[in-house]
Amino acid sequence: METVNSAQDLRYPIGEFIPPVSYDASMIQVWILDIQLLPLKLSEMTSLLSEQDLNKVYRPGGWTIKQVIHHCADSHMNSFIRCKLALTEENPTIRPYNEGSWALTSDVSEAPISWSINLLDGLHKRWVRMLKSLSEEDMFRTFFHPEHKKEVVMFEQIAFYAWHSRHHLEHVKQALKE
Repeated sequence: METVNSAQDLRYPIGEFIPPVSYDASMIQVWILDIQLLPLKLSEMTSLLSEQDLNKVYRPGGWTIKQVIHHCADSHMNSFIRCKLALTEENPTIRPYNEGSWALTSDVSEAPISWSINLLDGLHKRWVRMLKSLSEEDMFRTFFHPEHKKEVVMFEQIAFYAWHSRHHLEHVKQALKE
């Protein structure tokens, strides 16, 4: 019998991402707001944490709070670039990266989280500005993800990164409960 806090629940505390098959303007606004608020929420949640707190994990074998925050910067930079490529090229093939390996690099283990939160703050200001300016036609621009062997539509990418923002905020909350 599984407990409420199974490893799957801890890994996906808000549930796994389910790609939308369509969207409307209000959904886009909510998704953009989720993306917009991530840097502020991370800053508020972590402003008083000690180094010991930053090394807490959200689940056994999971990343530390510090790794989660640096991962958000890495992942969101990649997403911003993927969106820009989709807007400026015809279905470009993007380059995947090994996020697990990236989480083990020295900048993640040694750099203060403020660097990534500040990076996210500026990045999200630009990203949100760009996302708010997208036309109906732009929402159907695509890029090809070779790892997943599929085309990703812009509105799906926006939905995913709204989910990704909420997903990792919940990871930080989980780690702080432990």
